[in-house]
Amino acid sequence: MGVTVLVGNPKPHSRTWQAAHLVARELTGRPADVDLDLASFGPALLDWGSEAVADAVARVQDSSLLVVASPTYKATYTGLLKLFCDRIGGGALGGLPAVPLMLGGHWKHALAAEVHLKPLLAELGAATPTAALYLLDSEWDSGDTLAAWLPTARRALGLAGPAQDAS
Repeated sequence: MGVTVLVGNPKPHSRTWQAAHLVARELTGRPADVDLDLASFGPALLDWGSEAVADAVARVQDSSLLVVASPTYKATYTGLLKLFCDRIGGGALGGLPAVPLMLGGHWKHALAAEVHLKPLLAELGAATPTAALYLLDSEWDSGDTLAAWLPTARRALGLAGPAQDAS
């Protein structure tokens, strides 16, 4: 069990991947335990008998916290992420805490994480106690959005913040 980062960007080690790892680290104070960059699975995602994909699904289900990230494509999450999530049965995540994260080029898509990704996670049985997080591609690592979101998210997830960790 541990923190899993699940990224549905077709480009390996993308800004979305970097942002997801930053969010996991900022939430928990340590790197993610499991890194599932779906771009690395390639055609295996289309093979319903793929052991690698089945193992990835099992790792998601065994997590204690899941950060799910996608770039915004056509105002929603990617088909790559949807393809992977189709392998997870409805309700199968059994209340696993999950953080929906999306990156995009403009604030006009900011509701995509809340309106599209968060309900997908709920369908899979994840608990999403935080507001979904949307970050601009141009400032995911330097803007105030993440800093403003973190305290409430930590509280909702029952995680200690930096000041509490130091004591």
